[in-house]
Amino acid sequence: MNSIAALARLIENLVRLGTIAEVDEPKARVRVKSGELLTTWLPWLALRAGADREWNPPTQGEQVVLLSPSGLLAQGIVLTGLFSEANPANGDREGLHRTTYRDGAVLEYDSIAHLLRVQLPAGGRIEIIAPAGLDITGDIRHTGDYTQTGDQSITGTVEVSEDVTASGISLVQHRHGGVQPGGSSTEQPQ
Repeated sequence: MNSIAALARLIENLVRLGTIAEVDEPKARVRVKSGELLTTWLPWLALRAGADREWNPPTQGEQVVLLSPSGLLAQGIVLTGLFSEANPANGDREGLHRTTYRDGAVLEYDSIAHLLRVQLPAGGRIEIIAPAGLDITGDIRHTGDYTQTGDQSITGTVEVSEDVTASGISLVQHRHGGVQPGGSSTEQPQ
């Protein structure tokens, strides 16, 4: 082979654009299509791959950059994260960090508005497993039903705008028998 042609091919292969053709999740490898070329199975660059690891495999059709040390495609490394017409940007302003998932779920932090938002599709749920507990500082507003298992301890004033029931007994409508009207108080519960 002509040494100039071989050198030109190696230089051309140093940095190539392509798209993910196939993904092998268990082996953490992908094949990239660049023009008429289809690479062998190559690793993709993850944000972390040591004692702390991040898993977010590329998807078929995702646009990538293929870096090949010395121009040898078999030693290539795949850099993901190029927006394209097929996969456009999922944000449009400064201060927004957003992850959009294929099922429509969105996790985002807006550092300008100081707002962390999690939006799940219909049927989605959040599960937090914290054996040492969960501490929340700040007001909580809740819409929907609430189910609790275990004891509850309240410090401070409880304001109730609606009736509250405990074991089917209304705390607003509940009446004690045998009590005379007047300024006296009932005895401690037994």
